[in-house]
Amino acid sequence: MEKLNLPEYTFRYKEEKGKKFIFDEVRAKFVALTPEEWVRQHFLRFMEAHLHYPKALTGVEKMLKVNGLSQRCDILLYNRRGEPVLIVECKAPSVPVNTRTLTQAARYNTTLKVPFLVLTNGLTHYCIKTDVETGDHEALSGFPSFEEL
Repeated sequence: MEKLNLPEYTFRYKEEKGKKFIFDEVRAKFVALTPEEWVRQHFLRFMEAHLHYPKALTGVEKMLKVNGLSQRCDILLYNRRGEPVLIVECKAPSVPVNTRTLTQAARYNTTLKVPFLVLTNGLTHYCIKTDVETGDHEALSGFPSFEEL
C-alpha cells in the first residue's frame, strides 16, 4: 500500500483466498484492505495515538439516514455525553480531497450536526469547524484536542 502523510503504524493482516485483510481495532474485526481502508486505519490510529481521541468513543462506518436514504459515515467521534462531535470522511490516496468531499461530509452533517469535519485521503488533510446554526465554515490549521470538541 501507498505511504501516507501520517505516522507509520504496525497493523495486523491476514490473507484469505488471495484477498488481503487488515484488523480494525475499533470494530474488533478484520476488514478488506482497500486503499480507502488503508487511509481509514491510519487515520484511526492517528486520532488515538496523536490526538488522544478515545477509541471507545469512536465509530466506524456508522449508518445514518440523510433525506430518507441510508448512508455510512467513515469515522464518527462522540464526546463523553455520547453526542457526535466530529466526522471524518476518508478517501483513497488516488482520490482528491475537494469540494465534492466536503459536500459529502456536509450532507452527513445535515443529520449529525457536528462542529468539526475532517477530510482526508491520507496525503492531504483538512479540518473544518462548522457552525451548525449559521452554516458557516472555517478551515483550521490543525486538529482540535478532544477537550475542544
